[in-house]
Amino acid sequence: MPITADYIRIADEITADIRAKKYRPGEKLPSIAQLATMYDVSPSTIKQVFVRLEALRVIWRHQGKGIFVNEPKLWMREP
Repeated sequence: MPITADYIRIADEITADIRAKKYRPGEKLPSIAQLATMYDVSPSTIKQVFVRLEALRVIWRHQGKGIFVNEPKLWMREP
């Protein structure tokens, strides 16, 4: 069984949380430090998670304000 990198696994979990409406469009996500503690990984791993999610258009960054959930129509594919 292949091992999935932590940042991919966490990005998938956050995406699933967004789909389940734990985080809603426009909502600010927890900080890097908070997520690192929640997932018991280093802050650099969470930074990789955010790079991945931003590339997939799941989130957007607002310098000095935080990281926010994008509208589903921008990234969510129809089933």
